[in-house]
Amino acid sequence: MKRARALSLAAILACAWAWAGLPATATAAQSVKLSATLIPEHLGQGTTIGFSFQIEAPAGAIPAPLTGINLRYPENLGVATSGLGLATCSATRIEAFGPHHCPADSVMGIGNAIAEFPVGLEIVHESAPVSIFRAPDENGQLALLLYITAANPVGVQIALPSMLLPAAAPFGGSVQIGVPLVPSFPDAPDVAVVQLTATLGPLGITYYERVHGHTIAYHPQGVLLPDSCPRGGFPFAAELGFVDGSTASARTVVPCPHVK
Repeated sequence: MKRARALSLAAILACAWAWAGLPATATAAQSVKLSATLIPEHLGQGTTIGFSFQIEAPAGAIPAPLTGINLRYPENLGVATSGLGLATCSATRIEAFGPHHCPADSVMGIGNAIAEFPVGLEIVHESAPVSIFRAPDENGQLALLLYITAANPVGVQIALPSMLLPAAAPFGGSVQIGVPLVPSFPDAPDVAVVQLTATLGPLGITYYERVHGHTIAYHPQGVLLPDSCPRGGFPFAAELGFVDGSTASARTVVPCPHVK
């Protein structure tokens, strides 16, 4: 089974600087569609952020391999006060023992990834689950690890290092994700991610705590929504970078909840 090591924070920032330095005339060979959800969407209460990227290439071709993601989310979301990530799990631990050896209270989200790669004249699709863990903080910033485990036809384990960083208004922060290149087969093209769907929040997650000598299961509060909705709804935006030097961007809005 192939195992791809996690990138360093420096590599993530290098990707971000590389995207920012692309000439204005650069034309993206890929396009991306972004969707987002807030479940449940009750103002002033906890929620789970859901997001999904759909990457496409012209004329049905396979997109270039993905190298980085910068997802910006709305301001005034209480990610740091969500009750998520009470424990941490390092890339070293995950790579040595696997995700099941991480503390349950370090899980911050779940998801799924779909990749494509050519085998002869055929395009092969591979789906793999994604687990999001709280990682040890770096330089005072909250760090995450997205761990992808694929079994067939390409066995691979990938730890994607991520950071929660500030973002300019109308956004409150960004999730910056570094994506290493993953070979499909020897002397074959690298795997191309065509879809990534994930959550950040308590949906589908169970935590445990000791109360009076007993282990109690519970669900974290979740990402706290503000008491009021921004005019026009909750905005999300994403910029993706690819190995061919191109970029793609997309925006979406989660409408304000209907108030009875």
